[in-house]
Amino acid sequence: MVDNLIKVEKLINSELSSKILASEIKFSELLLKISVNEISDVILFLKSDKRLKFKQLIDIAAVDYPNEEKRFELVYLLLSLENNQRVKVSVKFEPNEKIPSITKVYPSANWMEREVFDMYGIKFINHPDLRRILTDYNFKGHPLRKDFPLTGFNEVRYSEKEKKVIYEPVKLEQNYRNFDFSSPWEGTNYQKQIKKSEKNEKN
Repeated sequence: MVDNLIKVEKLINSELSSKILASEIKFSELLLKISVNEISDVILFLKSDKRLKFKQLIDIAAVDYPNEEKRFELVYLLLSLENNQRVKVSVKFEPNEKIPSITKVYPSANWMEREVFDMYGIKFINHPDLRRILTDYNFKGHPLRKDFPLTGFNEVRYSEKEKKVIYEPVKLEQNYRNFDFSSPWEGTNYQKQIKKSEKNEKN
């Protein structure tokens, strides 16, 4: 299995020497690192080459590194059923960069790219229908970014007064947030107070 991947790695590097920044084999999978400008050419080659036959797009995954200059990373997961091989294509880029869509190469990328756009705010050039797919149309922000608050910015509820569903800023109730950090062996504050009052009554 690994021997076959080594051959595939050599083949790709020989054919796309100027387009591949780095390549390595880990966990019986080949990883290719490329730049944004080379996405379309590399993906098209991996699918159309008669020796490789990576005809199936499994997924497009995104990763957020908020402290790095190239904040986002996209990973394309491809499968060759005929050769029983997998390849990962990785590209890192800055937040304002737009990524070439691969929907013309893999039509199934349509929904995958929409999901990445919805969750991370990454925009794709020449996508036929780039809009939210998991959240609502009026949703604010991108939930899988590391700087997105766990509670979100807005909440949705039905208003009896307006007789419709409304959006409003999240309001956190603080009534139940008075934590007691006493040792469980000593007992909580209210238990200590009860014991003191019982002792006073006996005296």
